[in-house]
Amino acid sequence: MPHRTPQDQLPLPAQPLPPADPSRPPAQATLARSFDAVAAQYAAARPGYPPALFDAIEELAGQSLAGARVLDVGAGTGIATSLLTGRGARVIAVEPGAAMAAELRAAHPATPLVRALGDALPFPDDAGFDLVGYAQAWHRTDPARSVPEGMRVLRPGGALALWWNIPDPDVGWAAAQEARIARRFSEYHAHGVSLEAPELIRGLGLGLHPAPRVLHWTRRVPLDTHLAMLGSRSYFSAVGPGAAAPVLADERSALLDVFPDGIVEEAYALDLTVTLRPGVSP
Repeated sequence: MPHRTPQDQLPLPAQPLPPADPSRPPAQATLARSFDAVAAQYAAARPGYPPALFDAIEELAGQSLAGARVLDVGAGTGIATSLLTGRGARVIAVEPGAAMAAELRAAHPATPLVRALGDALPFPDDAGFDLVGYAQAWHRTDPARSVPEGMRVLRPGGALALWWNIPDPDVGWAAAQEARIARRFSEYHAHGVSLEAPELIRGLGLGLHPAPRVLHWTRRVPLDTHLAMLGSRSYFSAVGPGAAAPVLADERSALLDVFPDGIVEEAYALDLTVTLRPGVSP
């Protein structure tokens, strides 16, 4: 199996993809590709994940990440890849975007990297992965395709883990910022799928039993880093820097009223869903 051999680029699966779910917004594919325009900014400004996330994944998955064979799907610039590797996992990164993949390769040259889509993983049935993870990425897939794909390549008893850093809706300034941004962008999405993931998985009729958990954490960053993080969101990058600039300028002014010293305490609700593949490894 090719997963232990470093690969800069593999072709996308040769077989045609099934039709997309018509209930998904047609803009999703365009928004997902828009990250390539801000790949370096994404790598520099996006938050990582606290150790408590990986503790929770190990608890819900019933296995240690140390030595585990992990597929990091929608790996982007390698934020989760790096942290999973730091926990001792043997990681293969899967990323469709050329510029995002280039950032990942530059930062993690020893990590095997496969260019592919989360809806069509180029691995054989029962590939034997212990964990298939989607960090900030599963909402770009069609669950009716990506969940069976994840289950297909997991070992029996392996785990599908989905997680998102979401601006904490219980923190006043963060909620106010999201409301302002929603008014400015028609393509704004309100992070609803992170909480809906368990219901979506149960609704596929595959007999799966997703386990959700919500963690809370913060990071303190300079205002410019926070604004760069905002600018790396898909709906900012999709409209281009000219249209994004006035929104970011208004956010700078609003945030200086809250954080006059120019240090922003970003507050996140980290939504995690872990689903085990039925069965027990032989």
